[in-house]
Amino acid sequence: MPLRIAFDARHLRDFGVGTYIRNLLQGLAKLDTENQYTLITAKADAAAFPNLTPNFTLAHYEGRDTELAEHVRFPMFVRRLRADLCHIPLSMVPLSMPRPYVVTVHDVSRLLYEQPPGWRYDLRRFRFRRGLLRANKVITVSGATKGDLEGLLTIPADRISLIYNAPDPRFFEHAPPSDARSAGPDAAGYEQRRILERYQINYPFLLYAGTIRPQKNIPRLVEAFAVLRGELENHPDFKDLRLVIIGDEISRYPSVRRAVAQTRTGSAVRFLGFVPFDTLRVFYESAEAFVFPSLYEGFGLPPLEAMASGTPVVASNVSSLPEVVGEAAVTVNPENVFDISRGMKEVLLDRNLRKRLVAAGLEQAKRFSWERTAREVLETYKEVVAS
Repeated sequence: MPLRIAFDARHLRDFGVGTYIRNLLQGLAKLDTENQYTLITAKADAAAFPNLTPNFTLAHYEGRDTELAEHVRFPMFVRRLRADLCHIPLSMVPLSMPRPYVVTVHDVSRLLYEQPPGWRYDLRRFRFRRGLLRANKVITVSGATKGDLEGLLTIPADRISLIYNAPDPRFFEHAPPSDARSAGPDAAGYEQRRILERYQINYPFLLYAGTIRPQKNIPRLVEAFAVLRGELENHPDFKDLRLVIIGDEISRYPSVRRAVAQTRTGSAVRFLGFVPFDTLRVFYESAEAFVFPSLYEGFGLPPLEAMASGTPVVASNVSSLPEVVGEAAVTVNPENVFDISRGMKEVLLDRNLRKRLVAAGLEQAKRFSWERTAREVLETYKEVVAS
């Protein structure tokens, strides 16, 4: 008998979690034509689900899970759907959420970095832990996050399933988008040049893409770049090297602004904010290297996206990143500015290393697929309903 599965898709447009929701749902749609899925989403996001297969329907809901009333209102809405199971793809679980339900935990950064000790922290930790303890199954996206849940929140290991994320399949497609302004054998190159010219990029650059929250370690990245730029000031190829940062607006992060001012790299570090997907892909493909010195990651998709784009990667040697990048990246100590600089310099100047990293990176990125993720998630659904 087909299962009736409710899926909370309200965070479809969020950075990170939105990528998970979109790609998992696409994977499930390709894999599963039998079970019935109800996607809970706001009316304004209905257009984000084109060409749904017959076993996928939308249920419009306008409440946001940041409101206190949602601890009661959203569970009441879910009950009316009469689903066999509900999947909440992030760790914000309403206190009265009806069981059975599955939760995906991407990381525990909110407990480690975003809330100082005090009653608000205690309340957040209580809600986080309670939502997971009541869940019929908790999906984690890396072994590192699984360890965090067991150690920090004492969630029993047998309640946790490790199911990896994967890069968006479009990063493997090194071709111009369908709406590109030219066609023919050089269309990809023309489109790449056109996008870079729009941003006035006519120099070699290192790339970071992602949010700029404290754990992302951007001040140290800027400091390491300043060290590297000083060492390469007379290099024939890299004397005009720049650092491009795609993500949050710098105005929200005083520590990053201070790092740029103190290192006097204002003319060499560019903050572009968020960019469209096709633009992001061009930046990945055009960068000399992708640098990701994060102090903490639940999974860490950007390094895999860079690898899928054919770009060598420098990444931290902590948290989940060793799981994700394997032997296909130069790894560095994210707390050591000079080690970050060393890693970037090696990738820039060692041609044999670059060649090896590009080949190994493509193979590493292919180890993760949304088809496999969707299959393992579907098996989790079946296991929960059958138990």
